[in-house]
Amino acid sequence: MERRSAATAALHSGRPETVVDRHWHVHARRALHCSLAFVGLLMLLDWGSGGLTPARAGLWTLLGAAAFAVLLPARVSAGEGWLAVRGLACRRQVRTDALITVRQYGGIAARLVLRDARGQRLVLDARVLDANPLIWHLLDAGARRSLALGTLRHGTHALGELADRIDGQEAHGVLKASGLL
Repeated sequence: MERRSAATAALHSGRPETVVDRHWHVHARRALHCSLAFVGLLMLLDWGSGGLTPARAGLWTLLGAAAFAVLLPARVSAGEGWLAVRGLACRRQVRTDALITVRQYGGIAARLVLRDARGQRLVLDARVLDANPLIWHLLDAGARRSLALGTLRHGTHALGELADRIDGQEAHGVLKASGLL
């Protein structure tokens, strides 16, 4: 009998083992282009004024690297029962099937703060969930398990509002694709 890897088995079962933010590469490339344009403009202006030296070029390059670090978005991934956010410096992961609290902060650029029973905390840009229905589905399924187990005590209202918004966007997309809108 043929042995299949876990990833192959997950692929054939229709459920991926790990889901990643499908737009992260686009956003990372945009961050790189913006920081390179910034450095290029600084060097061009400095060269035009006659003051560009190797030391100043190094300073502008360092400033461009700092701009890239600020603009680079966190990479979000999810799997069965977990959600992770990886930035430049660290990786944070929470168990979605053992959530204690879910809080939403901000209006337009809303952030979700998730805390699990192990004491792990994660901050997530809510727009990532809007753009990645599979990540949203895995978070929602884990939160429902947390609610059923009784660990999720705070945040069901925030999750409900988020579910209404994301499900409404998905329904709108389906209706538009079918030509009904």
